[in-house]
Amino acid sequence: MYIPFEEMPDHARIWIYQSNRKLSNEEVAVAEKMLMEFTKDWAAHATPLQSSFIIKYNRFIILAVDQEVHPSSGCSIDASVGVIQELEKQFGVDLMDKMNVTFRTGAFIAYKNLADFKKMAKEKSVSAETIVFNNLVNDVGEFKEFWEVPAMDSWHGRFFK
Repeated sequence: MYIPFEEMPDHARIWIYQSNRKLSNEEVAVAEKMLMEFTKDWAAHATPLQSSFIIKYNRFIILAVDQEVHPSSGCSIDASVGVIQELEKQFGVDLMDKMNVTFRTGAFIAYKNLADFKKMAKEKSVSAETIVFNNLVNDVGEFKEFWEVPAMDSWHGRFFK
């Protein structure tokens, strides 16, 4: 059962998938249609999940489930991964690789593999103040407060010590 993302409670579990490139507006429209259909019918053991999604900056897909209404299960999570993999195939993007860093450089959003970001930190091309996207947040509340943060306030901070 789809719920608008802004109505999801802070305790709702989230999964964040970042694209290795910015999606076009047309791709976002296709993804939104697919994700809307998916979240309307997303279920765990035949029980509908109170779920949602949002696409941010044409680059991040965030799925959410209110696990206090009904918890997701291994099979329901596998189903969501299947939708993400279908989007990867359809758009020719990588959404599953967690070993990359997305960060702001002025008005732009940059995407680098972890080794390159670490090198940039060493060379001072990015700083502890650089705004990074902390895709390790677990719920909507953390997403609101700790998703876009200075590198020093996330797991990325270890590269600046």
